[in-house]
Amino acid sequence: MNMLLSQLRPALTLLCGFALLLGVAYPLLMTGIAQVIFAGQANGSLLRQGDVIVGSSLIGQNFTAPGYLHARPSVTDPAYNAASSGASNLGPSSASLLASVRERAAAFGSAPVPSEMATASASGLDPHITAEAAIRQVPRIAEARGLTPEVVTNAIGSATSGPAFGFVGHSIVNVLKANLALDALNG
Repeated sequence: MNMLLSQLRPALTLLCGFALLLGVAYPLLMTGIAQVIFAGQANGSLLRQGDVIVGSSLIGQNFTAPGYLHARPSVTDPAYNAASSGASNLGPSSASLLASVRERAAAFGSAPVPSEMATASASGLDPHITAEAAIRQVPRIAEARGLTPEVVTNAIGSATSGPAFGFVGHSIVNVLKANLALDALNG
């Protein structure tokens, strides 16, 4: 029994020590560093209009009015619900998935539809669409807002970022930022 206690004491001491070090001290240190160096990102990349938080640049929102840039479809219920993030789990042979894609493509118009406008993302929360998908929506937005296509294109351009590292992927548009820029025009 004495031998068991002599081995148990160091084991419990190490367990408690590492639990405090890795379960308390390290997370607090990383949180503190993040708050100092990356305060915006550490607090959710929130976007504000004055003192009002209107959303996060990292989570999509459900814009359906004709005067707004529409985001990639979301399969969460309700749409863009960060608490229930996840895919539909429908496979490529699913009749339900095919019907959804056809319905979304038909709603977008008769010309070829950018894939992200007909398919939902894996998370259901994507805040970005490609610049191509955004530009395809310019005529609808310009007509609904009574603006010229050039003005709408410039507002969308203000929320566009180029490919990662200048060559990886496509130019993408943050839908919420673009819609806030459009609202500022009609504000």
